[in-house]
Amino acid sequence: MAVKQLSDGGADGVKIGQSAADLVGFYGFTPIVQPAATAQSAVASTTITAITSGETLVGVATQVVAIAARLEAMRVLQHQTRADLIALGLQKGSI
Repeated sequence: MAVKQLSDGGADGVKIGQSAADLVGFYGFTPIVQPAATAQSAVASTTITAITSGETLVGVATQVVAIAARLEAMRVLQHQTRADLIALGLQKGSI
């Protein structure tokens, strides 16, 4: 069977779906609307300052809490991204 091309070779490229409500699926998966979840929000990029040798225990604890919160936010984002890719059929696995 010959490969079917979606592109017409135009300089503007190719788009799949006209809106976020259009159903799209890959590799035989059931088409779904564009995934959207609050867990897809970007992780804050606020600066975590270096801990100095004269830092108080409270200062160190504050930094540890900030680092733990950032790591948790990245974990949530990664899990949501994985679930979205699986739902679209772009990554193998189960949700």
